[in-house]
Amino acid sequence: MVEQDGTERRRRLSRPLVLATAVALVDREGLAALTMRRLAADLGVESMAIYRYTPGKEALVDGLVEAFFAEVNDRLRTSADHDRAEGAAGPAVPAWRAELRRIARAFAAVAHAHPEILPLVATRPLSVPVARRPAPALQLTEHILAVLGRAGFDDTTALTVYRAFVAWNLGCLLVDKRQVVDNPDEPDPLLRLGLHRLPAADYPRLRALVPRLADYDDERELLAGLDSLLDRMPEAPLDAFYDGSAG
Repeated sequence: MVEQDGTERRRRLSRPLVLATAVALVDREGLAALTMRRLAADLGVESMAIYRYTPGKEALVDGLVEAFFAEVNDRLRTSADHDRAEGAAGPAVPAWRAELRRIARAFAAVAHAHPEILPLVATRPLSVPVARRPAPALQLTEHILAVLGRAGFDDTTALTVYRAFVAWNLGCLLVDKRQVVDNPDEPDPLLRLGLHRLPAADYPRLRALVPRLADYDDERELLAGLDSLLDRMPEAPLDAFYDGSAG
């Protein structure tokens, strides 16, 4: 019976399942806990069984980035269906800007769900040529560029807007808003974050402002900054207004 159960597990293995299990492990215990042996144990198989889906630790780490972008794309498909079902809400905005805001919200939601993977998303794709990046990442890039193309931007301006959009989203999300707690049992924010260790005379602003980051409204700040950035971009030649059908 044990041998049959192992055979069934191996038969059910797939790359999406392997990557989803790896993501769950990293979410629970951090990137340091991710090894081929530990992943195999979580899947209930021998280590060699997962090598056909990812050839080693480095490829597995790249797979985390792949899974991250796949989740962003899934969220975008789901929210597009919801928008079409519910109709547009709020004031009319140019369609391309509404879509960039939707992408930013989806990306931020996945980043907050998988904070350990976000730094990999910012760095791992830079180590390979564009054509070798994970397909879900390329699909998201293609979608953004298509949105800007439909808005009428020329190639040069589209790339400028694209770079600014990506840089703002990654930069904003990578800022350390969720402070590492030094003493979780301490009710005083200064002591809980360990800021009392910083000399008040040398770091007055850090000591005063860092505790307030706990009240930081991530999505509001992300979108407010994005709007401010896009306000400085050229107007789209073919501006249309959002009607809930973007996707």
